[in-house]
Amino acid sequence: MVSPRRRAAIEFVLDNLVWFILVAVVAIFSFAVPNYFQIGIFANIIEQATFVGTLAIGLSLLIIAGYMDLSIESVMALSAMVIGILFAASGVGLGITLTPEWLVVPVSLAVALAVGAVVGATNAFFVVRLKMNAFIVTLAAYIWGRGLVVALSGGRSAQEMPAALRVFAIERFLNVPLIAWVSIVATLAFAFVLRKTPFGRHLLLIGGNPVAAYRAGIRVDRLTVITFILAGAIAGLAGWLLAIRTSGATANLGVGMLFQTFAAVVIGGVSLKGGVGSLTGVYAGVLLLSSIQTAINLMGMPAHFTQLIQGAMVLAAVLLDTMKLQIRKKLA
Repeated sequence: MVSPRRRAAIEFVLDNLVWFILVAVVAIFSFAVPNYFQIGIFANIIEQATFVGTLAIGLSLLIIAGYMDLSIESVMALSAMVIGILFAASGVGLGITLTPEWLVVPVSLAVALAVGAVVGATNAFFVVRLKMNAFIVTLAAYIWGRGLVVALSGGRSAQEMPAALRVFAIERFLNVPLIAWVSIVATLAFAFVLRKTPFGRHLLLIGGNPVAAYRAGIRVDRLTVITFILAGAIAGLAGWLLAIRTSGATANLGVGMLFQTFAAVVIGGVSLKGGVGSLTGVYAGVLLLSSIQTAINLMGMPAHFTQLIQGAMVLAAVLLDTMKLQIRKKLA
């Protein structure tokens, strides 16, 4: 018989295992990799985590609800290209100006969120209304989203975003770029929503057992639609941040981030079976991947080592997820 105190301690370790791994990895790299233990390096790790970290929020919400979304990378690129076409001054950019100039910040953000929300609502229509498989629907959205980016841009880039937007890529707070703070605040906000609000608790219940959630009076379809729209809008936010960081958009913007995001979500402890996950843990997973990539760059190792390590870590994370379920069963 496990005592309540010991059970609580074990549950705490299981829930925060990725943070312990992150601390251990950073400590090892600080001793083993020259020039790793620096404030500037840590700030760079956080900055690199911005875009994958933002995408991971929406993906985590959907996986926790028991669904899959392969379209987030294309949604990010599409949102970035739309605001690039509207507001960039060169390339395919129309160079639209607003008065006063600072209005471009909220207006461009609203456009990016709207683009993402529309794609999310489209996915939700096919999945919830037409009862189609979410994997297939979002895979199709991934494909047509990328095609739409090329169609809108003609394969060309949009460059030179307005100065009011570029300030987000330049200005820093506590040596961390403002775009990274946007991602951090969004992660903390949705972590609070997931754990402390009825919406979040219902989402966890739906992912764990949708039939039981429905019988308990939870409006499963409605919450599913909202979650798809949120995931799309959050991907739009990631596109806005990426367009700001690159001061424009290209047709192949963000290629490969989908797989990095999936890796971070799984490593962060979100169960692919649904109903289990923590957004703070997911952010730790993103930081872990960013830390490893930074160490590999500092050591001058080939880039493919990052992919090899990420693949191994995903497999290890799935194995750990299975082990944690077995441990929790024994504690019950």
